[in-house]
Formats: sequence, C-alpha cells, structure tokens
Amino acid sequence: MHIPPQLRCTLHQEPIVTDGAARVEDARELVCAQGCSFPVVKNVPRFVSPDNYAAAFGLQWTTFRKTQLDSYTGTTISRDRLARCLGGPIESVKGKTVLEVGCGAGRFTELMLDAGAHVFACDLSLAVEANYENCGSAENYFVCQADARAIPVESHSFDVVVCLGVIQHTPNSEETIAALTRYVKAGGTLVLDHYTEEHPHNLSQRILRRLLTRLSAGTAKSVTLSLARLLLPLHRLGWSDKRGRWRVRRFLKRHSPVIDYYEAYPQLGKHLLAEWALLDTHDTLTDHYKHFRTVEEIQRCLQVCGLVDLVVYYGGNGVEARGRIPAANNK
Repeated sequence: MHIPPQLRCTLHQEPIVTDGAARVEDARELVCAQGCSFPVVKNVPRFVSPDNYAAAFGLQWTTFRKTQLDSYTGTTISRDRLARCLGGPIESVKGKTVLEVGCGAGRFTELMLDAGAHVFACDLSLAVEANYENCGSAENYFVCQADARAIPVESHSFDVVVCLGVIQHTPNSEETIAALTRYVKAGGTLVLDHYTEEHPHNLSQRILRRLLTRLSAGTAKSVTLSLARLLLPLHRLGWSDKRGRWRVRRFLKRHSPVIDYYEAYPQLGKHLLAEWALLDTHDTLTDHYKHFRTVEEIQRCLQVCGLVDLVVYYGGNGVEARGRIPAANNK
C-alpha cells in the first residue's frame, strides 16, 4: 500500500509522506512538511482518536469481517446495490479515483477494486482493520481511519465519492453531505444513501437502543448478540414451510428487535441469514446517531451544495441519490 497523491495533512493541507519507509505498512507514522505526524497502527494510518462515537461499528465489522462480502456469500447482493446507486455497471469506475467514505469491512471496496478503480477508503471506526484484512493485497488501494467531515485529502480531487450506509449515523446529515461534496472534482459524481422514517425501528428496537447506547461499546455488543442469538430460533421457525409460519413472522416483524432478511435475501440460506441477522441487529441497536430524511430533504440538501443532474429516489435503505459537481465549482 503506497501513499495516494490526494493525501493531505488535515491541518495544513500539505502532502503527507511516510517516515522514510517504502510502504505505508512498513512505516510507524506519516508526516507532513510542517511537522504533523499521524500514527500507522496495524498497517493503517490513523487521523482520529480510536475512541469516538463509531466504536460500536468498529467492533461490529471486526467481528463480522466477511459477512456482507459477495466473495464470501456467493451472491450479488452488494454488487446489485452498488450498481443501482451508481446508476450503471460497477465497471464504470474502472481507471477512476474513488473515495469511499465509511468503507466498513469492504463489501463495496472489494467490488470497486475488482472493477479497476483507484480506491481511497476511510472509516471513522476500527472497521478499517477489517477492510485492510479483506482488501490490503489489492493494487490501487489505500485505507485510513478518518472522520467523514475532515478526510485528509486535497479538495475536489476524486472522480467519484461513494458514501453508502453512513450519513444517517453521523452527528449532522447535512453537514456530512456538504463535506462530501468538497471531495468531488469538477464533473465528478457523489453517490449516497440515507435512512427514511420507513426504516425498520419498532418499539422494542427503540427501547433497547436507548438502553444499549448508554453502555460501553463492548458491553452493548455482548448484550445485543446474546439477545439476538436467544431469539434466532423463533425466527428460524418462520423460515420453515410449516403451516402457520406466516403468523409467527408477522408477530416477530412487529415485536422482535432482531433484523430478519428472510423475505429480502432468501438466497443467503439459513446459515448466512442468521449471520446477517446478528450483524444488522447489532447495527440497529447500537448506533450512536440515527437520522431520517425524505427524498425532498436529500434533494434540497444536494441542490444547496451545488450538485446538478440529480437522481434522488426512494430505494434500498431509504433514499438513494447521486449528483454531479459542475466544472465551475472546482476552485
């Protein structure tokens, strides 16, 4: 893994280099000409403190490192979602510079790398370690731990900025979207999605989330996964062909805190359905921030940020959107 040309000091906007090592993995820190230094831990540069509001996500993705990767599931679930959000085949990113914000364990990272993109991946949480384990051997790849609102890159330097499954979990959605637009070069594209009020959050989920977000990330993870494993046998009853299973499923969908993808992704099979249930139940019950926006609100925000050729619609996790930065905005 080598230093990408877009990398900049977050304080001085100076180029960043290694401490003399040939590769990032061999360095102990990255430095800028003004004397700022940023540690490299477990092969990944760190531009934020490890203790932040995304700690629960870090534990989640290091525990479920491969769960949502198409290369692990043997499905095209992640590919289909990414292609839909891009508005065309993933191969459209071939040869382009892509900034992936909130990369998680790499479900989209691996696909864009395979398609021939130059991927700069970042995440606020320790998920970067899972991302590196999954994608670190690829060429044209760089990953770092950084805040979406202050990524250590040159302004307007990426052909495509992708941010999926992330913005609703940041302190302020509009502030995050505004920051994302500053990373897109002239004529480049911003791709994002966001929860709406229709996103599943029943009464038990809301109550448990209030309690669990007050606990440490480690304790919340243990409680959440224990509860999900306890309830999974009931959900499995609804995955059978036995008479009355739909009554079981109706009850569970209304009252259970467990996220269940039986109808959405039956191709996963029972083992992976259970694994996805554990992962996304933790995701739903332990996120520090959870915002909701309508199509109109996302479209208005993108317009205020100066994007054109907007495509905004209800789909996926709620709202999916993309837009282009006109050449005049690249200053």
